[in-house]
Amino acid sequence: MSSSLQQQRSPGTGLGKRRLGVPALVFMIIAASAPLTVVAGGVTSNYAVTGLTGIPLSFIVLGAVLLLFTVGYSAMSRQIHNAGAFYAYIARGLGKPAGVGAAWVALMAYNAMQIGIYGMFGFALSSFISGLTGAEPAWWLCALAGWVVVAVLGVNKVDLSARVLGTVVALEFLVVIVYDLLSVAGAPEGISAASLAPSGLFTAGVGAALAFSIAAFMGFESGAIYNEEVKDPRNTARRATFIAIMIIAGFYAFSAWAMSVGEGDSRVIARSAELGPDLVFVFLAERVPAWAVDLSSLLFVTSLLAALVAFHNVVARYFFALGREGVLPPALAATSRRTQAPVVGSLAQSGIAAVVLVAFAAAGNGSEAGPLFPVVTLFTWLTNMGAFGLVLLMALTSFAVVGYLGRHGADCSTWTRLLAPTTAGIALMALFAVIVANFDVLIGLEEAGTLGWLLPVIVLAPGLIGMLWALELRRRRPKVYAGIGYGGEAGEPAGEPTREAAVPPRS
Repeated sequence: MSSSLQQQRSPGTGLGKRRLGVPALVFMIIAASAPLTVVAGGVTSNYAVTGLTGIPLSFIVLGAVLLLFTVGYSAMSRQIHNAGAFYAYIARGLGKPAGVGAAWVALMAYNAMQIGIYGMFGFALSSFISGLTGAEPAWWLCALAGWVVVAVLGVNKVDLSARVLGTVVALEFLVVIVYDLLSVAGAPEGISAASLAPSGLFTAGVGAALAFSIAAFMGFESGAIYNEEVKDPRNTARRATFIAIMIIAGFYAFSAWAMSVGEGDSRVIARSAELGPDLVFVFLAERVPAWAVDLSSLLFVTSLLAALVAFHNVVARYFFALGREGVLPPALAATSRRTQAPVVGSLAQSGIAAVVLVAFAAAGNGSEAGPLFPVVTLFTWLTNMGAFGLVLLMALTSFAVVGYLGRHGADCSTWTRLLAPTTAGIALMALFAVIVANFDVLIGLEEAGTLGWLLPVIVLAPGLIGMLWALELRRRRPKVYAGIGYGGEAGEPAGEPTREAAVPPRS
């Protein structure tokens, strides 16, 4: 079986090795969270929808939970180097059927997150062009322009993406830092820590606030997905993930606090509801030259583009990992000789995105939502679907860490192999329940409706189908089944029946 898999792959020799260091990987992780988009769009939406002043504290709380998660997650990443991180970890910790089910949920969730961002990107680019020239290009034309850029970067060397994303993320941080400093300097009601008080968060609406804020962290776990392409597989992803979480949590908490101070604690909720994402740019327009506001608006667009590239790369590598092991068609494991990019997986993701974009473009023709159609549908629906699925996968991965390190982590401390991942798993399952309970609110429904249960089902159904497919593989293709979760280690082929027993425990 392994020889046939090799024959069906492209002439490529695998993913590019030793390309990424810690700084490059940190930038790629943070790019997925789109800092300027989170501050301008996510934080304002959180204030407006929940009516809570404690939004800054929500980032600190979630950052603490995700740091706990990363203790075990990073320990797994040191032992298992696989481009399908959640998939491989859950397969090795909770069993192969659970791993394949998780992989299919991951494909659905990451695709939803990536494609959903095209909705906001198309709207933002169209608005930017309209503001500069007066022309009003259709959102879907703008989205397709971004799609072309993402598709090209996706089949090129991963370090090219890293350089592009690094530049964009650095400029995003600069804009948000300027906004933060101006907000604190203005402080119409004085410098206050009211938005950091627990009473401002832990009250009615806390569930929705946490559900909104967790979306800002999505993509932080992608460091382990690049473990086959980093300079030091045992340490690069681990260090980059810890650094990224601390930066994300601290930066967003500070920015949300600065927004509250800059608008005034008594006014920030009303101003967020009134202006939405424009709040940041309206604030800047009153204090900086017009060209600086235009530049900030452009960086809002490139922020979204950076997130599109980051999530595209993640999906492409999941396709690669599953194709390499024969769980999906082996052709998906094709890589380019020139760039070592997972070219077929990348093209597959681009194809899926194109189909969905065309469908939403057709559905939005003549919609009552007007220019906001891609934001209130494509962006809102799909990104929340993605966050829904990824939180579940993180919870399952936490318990997989306990299962795997309980057998193979004798040299790990009790904190690493048991206490931290168990605590994180329980907290993440509670957060998942909160997202389920508030899903109607997250997608903008005023009352419970069909979409409130249909969209989560679309994410979860592939998981059940994937588990059934794994059981079918066990019956019909036992060599493929035996290799599930092992394809990325030391370049060994998938499908060796005794692989699981043959792999010695690693420290």
